[in-house]
Amino acid sequence: MIMLMLMMSFIMMTIANIFMLISLLISKKSFLDREKCSPFECGFDPKSLARIPFSLHFFLITMIFLIFDVEIALIFPIIPTFYLVNFLSWFKMSFFFILMLLLGIYHEWNQNMLNWSN
Repeated sequence: MIMLMLMMSFIMMTIANIFMLISLLISKKSFLDREKCSPFECGFDPKSLARIPFSLHFFLITMIFLIFDVEIALIFPIIPTFYLVNFLSWFKMSFFFILMLLLGIYHEWNQNMLNWSN
């Protein structure tokens, strides 16, 4: 019985290795691609001027997205903890967290960071 299992696992491993070798031979990879040889790989031409003006508004929108995206991921565990903790402590924690989110978005709105026309 053990010998049969060893033989089957050897056959399966051999078949898997053969498929990996075939896919390696068939796949078309270009190692000398212009974009892959570029040091940036982000669409900027490295031969041109490196100090081109960049809109700070794109950076601010990215930071706002990242902050609120991470905080949404932090909100998800609040829901299952409702049944595990005292209601009053759960309510205080949830209220404080959502209040911080609302104060943050109010501050960004007040600073005109959400206004795209500026």
